[in-house]
Amino acid sequence: MALVRIKVMSAGESEKLRPKDLKILQTEDGYRYSIDPFLLAAFVSLSAGANVADLGSGSGVIALLLSQKDPVAKVVGLELQDALVERSRHTVALNGFQDRIKIVQGDVRALPASLMPGSFDVVVSNPPYRTAGSGRLALGDERSRARHELAGGLVDFLTAASSLLKSGGLFFIVYLAERLPELMAEMSCLKLEPKRLRMVYSREGGEARLILVEGRKNARPGMKIESPLVLYKGGGRDYTDEVLAMYGTTVEAITNQ
Repeated sequence: MALVRIKVMSAGESEKLRPKDLKILQTEDGYRYSIDPFLLAAFVSLSAGANVADLGSGSGVIALLLSQKDPVAKVVGLELQDALVERSRHTVALNGFQDRIKIVQGDVRALPASLMPGSFDVVVSNPPYRTAGSGRLALGDERSRARHELAGGLVDFLTAASSLLKSGGLFFIVYLAERLPELMAEMSCLKLEPKRLRMVYSREGGEARLILVEGRKNARPGMKIESPLVLYKGGGRDYTDEVLAMYGTTVEAITNQ
């Protein structure tokens, strides 16, 4: 294993570091997490001690971030791929979160019996963004499945979320802006009424790239649209202050080269 330390900080940002650093196991040629889990975790609102399910948990980043956000929350990460399940379980142990995070291997299209319908307060997901026939497939099975709908599409993830949530429970998703109409329509059909929306822009003046959406199961229609989230300052690659605050953790990406 090679240790790569990633610090996303600028001058004066050290006071924003959280007390406990995170260590994430990943492979050089497999799935690599991006900024999207950090955006979603910051968008999620948790009641104290919530039971949370993370659908398509990948390397376990969202589960770790939510466990830091609420130290008494219980998070179950559902992941299909064998290698990612093993790696994320090691990551959970490496960070000492075994009592708060459980990684379950399974498919959103046929939920494991251990995940009881109506038993979760919150469901989150950073699902594959692209349909199987769109865009360029990433090299390697892990990356392809993480980015393209090769093992379950949007409706499968939403159906699973609706099944797992209690009435009144909250659903949070980060998704492609261009697929917003499809997402909204399917959420409403599955009784995950969209209640909050935030558009994510790479830079001011550009087009929205991602969306963050909160839905509530069995809620009445009515949605709040929040101020835009801009990732970068000007034309450079420096993150905005808001994004830097989301990276309020020193993350060590331990990469198997």
